[in-house]
Amino acid sequence: MKEGKLIVCATPIGNLEDASPRLARALSEADLVACEDTRQTRKLLAHLGVTTRMTSYHEVGERERAQELAERVATGLRLALVSDAGMPAVSDPGYHLVAACLERGVAVEVVPGPSAALAALVVSGLPTDRFCFEGFLPRRPGQRDRRLAELATEPRTMVFFEAPHRVLATLDAMVAAFGPERAGAAVRELTKLHEQVLRGPLGQVRERLAGQGPRGELTLVVAGAPAGGAAKASPAELAAEVATLVEGGTSTRDAVTAVAEATGTARRSVYQAVLDARGEPG
Repeated sequence: MKEGKLIVCATPIGNLEDASPRLARALSEADLVACEDTRQTRKLLAHLGVTTRMTSYHEVGERERAQELAERVATGLRLALVSDAGMPAVSDPGYHLVAACLERGVAVEVVPGPSAALAALVVSGLPTDRFCFEGFLPRRPGQRDRRLAELATEPRTMVFFEAPHRVLATLDAMVAAFGPERAGAAVRELTKLHEQVLRGPLGQVRERLAGQGPRGELTLVVAGAPAGGAAKASPAELAAEVATLVEGGTSTRDAVTAVAEATGTARRSVYQAVLDARGEPG
């Protein structure tokens, strides 16, 4: 019986010329290509002159689909896994399929290639010796703000993915959690004709992005916390950071908690600063 194998294939993140000869060979030699969107993958296969059959594999019902495909691989199927762009399983479907194949003792191979996270990190101009990848932040404002508060003292450079319709609110939350002067970069349209990198303090990056209108998937890169921690925020700065989060849709209670955790300030002190700024009695 033919030995099955899962080949995890990184694909171009925008420019199809980034496809490697090894990727083309892996896709052409596979019995089946599992992909997020067959329409998107069809463009890549056509560019490479590959005619291998495709099947869908996306987030909806991913666990069940992973078990089904892993069973087929275990019986001899040579399966290539791709996502719409970049490396499968990195903020894209793939982890469950890899795990299911390994559970069955099936060989798993990787064809490395383009990565939006690494490309953005390198082009951001921020330190690359130590970094962490956070992917997409939680969509709910309260959960997002708590995650950012936890990262406020992270010393490594941080890399995030974000959708264009959420990026300004996310940058507002980052300004509140990390401070407007924390260095950052917003990278969009990587490897494409209109690739753009906005570098500078987070507050300025946010305003520049708002001025031109965010388009396309974005990668945000943020410098780690400075050694020794940030200077203690004034009551006015604390109140302003809470106000920024509230304007972005966070409740006052969650905003106060997030700012308190991000700045290392007692929650009651942050709340009092908010009351003072609003002219309300304590």
